[in-house]
Amino acid sequence: QVQLVESGGGLVQPGGSLRLSCAASGSSFSTYAMTWYRQAPGKGRELVAIIGSYGGGTNYADSVKGRFTISRDNAKNTVYLQMNNLKPEDTAVYYCNAKRKYRDLMYDYWGQGTQVTVSS
Repeated sequence: QVQLVESGGGLVQPGGSLRLSCAASGSSFSTYAMTWYRQAPGKGRELVAIIGSYGGGTNYADSVKGRFTISRDNAKNTVYLQMNNLKPEDTAVYYCNAKRKYRDLMYDYWGQGTQVTVSS
């Protein structure tokens, strides 16, 4: 069982920066691929960035490439999303997800979300 708690959201002006954190409890954090998703009002959930287990490999949505950076600290059981040059269209609830497959079973956990609002 893994519990995920996001933090770091808030209100920021266009062009500003925020760093989101997702702290995981439970064991084997490093074996999970970690993903940040977001959901804007009236829209579906969108994949923002993913980082592989043990820190291997990252991928980003086209809309955030060059502005957002995902990273993880396995010693702290935490994944981060550094968001720079924020735009109003980045406004959404941001969710952290942990996923891994083990012995033909898929383990999939979600955090409660943190609100990011980009507005002047």
